[in-house]
Amino acid sequence: MMEDKYASTLHPLVDYAAGIFLLIVALLTVVGNVAVLATAVKCSPYLKSPDLLSINLAVTDLGMALSMYPLAIASAWNHAWIGGDPTCLYYALMGFFFGVASMMTLTAMAVIRYLVTSTTTANRNTIKKQAIYIVITCIWLYAFLWAIFPLVGWGHYGPEPFGISCTIAWAEFQNSTNGFSFILSMYILCTIFPALTIITCYTMIAWKLHKAHQEIQNYDKMPNASKVEKKLTLMAVLVSLGFLVSWTPYAIVSFWSIFHSSASIPPIVSLLPCLFAKSSTAFNPIIYYMFSRIFRQKVKQLKCCCGWRIHFLQQDNSGENPAVSVIWSGRENIQLSSVLKFNKGQTSSTITQ
Repeated sequence: MMEDKYASTLHPLVDYAAGIFLLIVALLTVVGNVAVLATAVKCSPYLKSPDLLSINLAVTDLGMALSMYPLAIASAWNHAWIGGDPTCLYYALMGFFFGVASMMTLTAMAVIRYLVTSTTTANRNTIKKQAIYIVITCIWLYAFLWAIFPLVGWGHYGPEPFGISCTIAWAEFQNSTNGFSFILSMYILCTIFPALTIITCYTMIAWKLHKAHQEIQNYDKMPNASKVEKKLTLMAVLVSLGFLVSWTPYAIVSFWSIFHSSASIPPIVSLLPCLFAKSSTAFNPIIYYMFSRIFRQKVKQLKCCCGWRIHFLQQDNSGENPAVSVIWSGRENIQLSSVLKFNKGQTSSTITQ
């Protein structure tokens, strides 16, 4: 018999609606991020270092959707959590693992983008793919380390107050010094510090772009270069902002439950931030499609036929340089270092074809 802690505290219609919402998010996440990964496979010879982090972010979003959402949808439509303690532990661990990996990937993307837009053309190539692979490896190890802490006694996993989802058992840390130290450390090292790093990096990039535009606004070509760089930076900001905005309400409600009884929070109030947070996995491909002409072109080249097999068009062998970058660079990427170092007597800019 199902334990009471896994019984839904929501109205059956709310459970059903939550399941439909998660199904839509899951479909958008899978379709969008598979398109990102398929495009990356097609363009693999031409990928730039920052693209590897975008691909890693797609992997985290896709991993979350495939490993978690089917169980959450089935539990919502069952009006009770399915599987008891083992599946609850699995679900919470996967959510924390992929959540930390996503946050740290966004942080690395912000730092790398700042370094790329701040270095000279000569030093720009020092950011090698091998270095990005090391960064990605560290991201996954860091996420894995935090995910297993509750398994070894520092922190705890448990069901959400509304009963059809599992996560870190926030409310159980009210009278626990050990649990509170885990929550405080987690918030600082996995939320606050990464968020401040992201905000700082993009603020500094925006300031550099503003100063560069002021210096070159009397010339014809350079403002266009600065405009494109602003567009790419805006896309990066929206990706990070989408994640932070999606998860902030959930973080606030969770932090509130540490100091107050979960009974003080209506079940629907604890459900909505959880659903909003899960929707973050579907945002990034939409943002890429809106802002990246290269990504739109490559997605349109993916032709689906019977059996859901994906056919790729032949590589462009025309005289035009085919080098593209899925998200951040390629023909659309204009090196800001040349803009920042522009002098009145030197009007050429470096554009990566």
